[in-house]
Amino acid sequence: MDDTIFYYLALVPLLGMLAQLLAWWIRVPSILLLLGFGVVLGFWMNPDEILTQLSNDDSAKMLGPKLVFPLVSLAVAVILFEGGLSLRFSELRAAAGGAVVRLCTIGVLVSWILGSLFAWCVLGIHWHLAVLLGAILVVTGPTVVSPLLRHIRPERKIGAVVKWEGIIIDPIGAILAVLVFEQLFHSHHHPAGHAVIHSPLVGMLKTALIGIGIGCATAWLLTQIVKRYWLPDYLHGLAFLAAALSVFALSNWMMHESGLVTVTVMGIYLANQKSISIEHVVEFKENLGVFLISSLFIVLGSRLDLAVLGEVGWKGVLFVALMILIVRPVSVLAAMWKSKMAPNEKLFLAFLAPRGIVAAAVVSVFSLRILSSADQGEQFMHDAQMLVPATFMLIVGTVAVYGLGAASLARRLGLADANPQGILFGGASPWIRDLALVLKEAGYSVVLLDTNYRNVAAAKMAGLTAYCKSVLSEFAQEEVDLAGIGKFLALTKNDAVNAMAAAQFSHVFGSQNVYRLLARDAKKGERAKIGEVSKGRELFAEAWSEQRLQKVYENGYRPKLTSISEEFTFKDFLHEHGEDVMVLLVIDKSKIVTISTADHELQPKNGQSVIALVQSINPD
Repeated sequence: MDDTIFYYLALVPLLGMLAQLLAWWIRVPSILLLLGFGVVLGFWMNPDEILTQLSNDDSAKMLGPKLVFPLVSLAVAVILFEGGLSLRFSELRAAAGGAVVRLCTIGVLVSWILGSLFAWCVLGIHWHLAVLLGAILVVTGPTVVSPLLRHIRPERKIGAVVKWEGIIIDPIGAILAVLVFEQLFHSHHHPAGHAVIHSPLVGMLKTALIGIGIGCATAWLLTQIVKRYWLPDYLHGLAFLAAALSVFALSNWMMHESGLVTVTVMGIYLANQKSISIEHVVEFKENLGVFLISSLFIVLGSRLDLAVLGEVGWKGVLFVALMILIVRPVSVLAAMWKSKMAPNEKLFLAFLAPRGIVAAAVVSVFSLRILSSADQGEQFMHDAQMLVPATFMLIVGTVAVYGLGAASLARRLGLADANPQGILFGGASPWIRDLALVLKEAGYSVVLLDTNYRNVAAAKMAGLTAYCKSVLSEFAQEEVDLAGIGKFLALTKNDAVNAMAAAQFSHVFGSQNVYRLLARDAKKGERAKIGEVSKGRELFAEAWSEQRLQKVYENGYRPKLTSISEEFTFKDFLHEHGEDVMVLLVIDKSKIVTISTADHELQPKNGQSVIALVQSINPD
């Protein structure tokens, strides 16, 4: 049995990676497969049963949860910290500010009231437990929202609202649950003189002060340490991680669940300060966050006892349906009443509130604390046993419903593309503008970035979306609306800028969708070359550098869209325009854009369209 826990721990990250990869292949939300893989693993290896059998103690059945949930709590802290690092105040002011405040105040209150009411009426549990469960279930959380957003890729504005709400509402829900628990279950243990100390208002104030104070102080200290070069670069990621975990534990010691506020505030502070660059820290945390989310959902699924879910029965199914169809829509409509948010955005928000790790961890902790007390009646204890299966059923139900339906809903509402094929151009010189115009006329989203004001002005005059900003600036990733954009082409005259931009946007679009022009130094030997890792995919044929593209454009070559068919084949196209035409990209029947690269020469087929540089204007 000692070996079982070893094999379980080895299988968890492996299954997490396989689930993520399979989800990417078949284009479904990863959390669905992660939960499914976890449930399958649980048939053979349930972590609670494994840990129980390792112990000979009378309370062995509690050993699993007591060991698992501290680890889950620390993992959630890291995920919230990583989520905080992605929250920019500029994004909040420009797109999501008022909506997030409304959702995290009015929305939380309405969701708490309705969730508590349905838990009492439908599940039939004691009203104290119903109020506690309603408080716990106001959360959504980055553990489920982040993978869904990665899958849906909605417009920047609505995506910002969902992201901010998912990260901010986790500590709010956890703290609300703590305050409710203290008031309803522990208030009678305190002398009368302590009633004020344990009032919800004082508790919320104390939690806010601890979280904001420690979070800001720790983040400021880290920036000073890095700014003064007191820490080597290779230790930055580890130092930030250790600091986040340490202050999370310290805050929780001072006030239960205040650590969630601390790590969130710490991440937000670091994301918005201008003293140091944290890109390498963000990259480290993103990779760690994906690993933790994958592992946590596998563990969550493997702990899921389907027999226990069956005990909740039809009541649980009805409760999940009411939470999805009534509680969330009503809370969003109440929060967004008389707001400037568009109706389609409100509708999307009304049907996106998946629950995840935080809800499972918090409800399990409180359930253990209630069940371990001996001063409650038998019926009350029976009701308390319903908390965990009801929450797990809601997690599975919301993940399944929103995971399968949110992307389709976003596309129907015009808020997302299933497989965005638009292009972000790094550069706006004349030949790039003409190529962007051809793509726009073909129905694709295009955005151009250039530091040359004349190029940008000419692009805007032609009806293109263009910004006079460096492709390497924070603006390029944080402010540009990338709705409908799925590829990046680095086409500036500077090879180093192209290479750095390709590396930067690989984190946005994926390395398979990032391209750059052939470096001018490509033929100057290995010492002169830019590193392969940072280059991105090399565009067009080997001989077509930026200089040659500019030259042929000056000689009258222009981008042209041509349909290839049985009547007009690609050979006919070459015969008409000459063998020296430059095929830039091909569009297939499904509107998928394939871009020509140095290692893949495109051969357009019947039913496809080709955009190529052809002789259109006779040079003077």
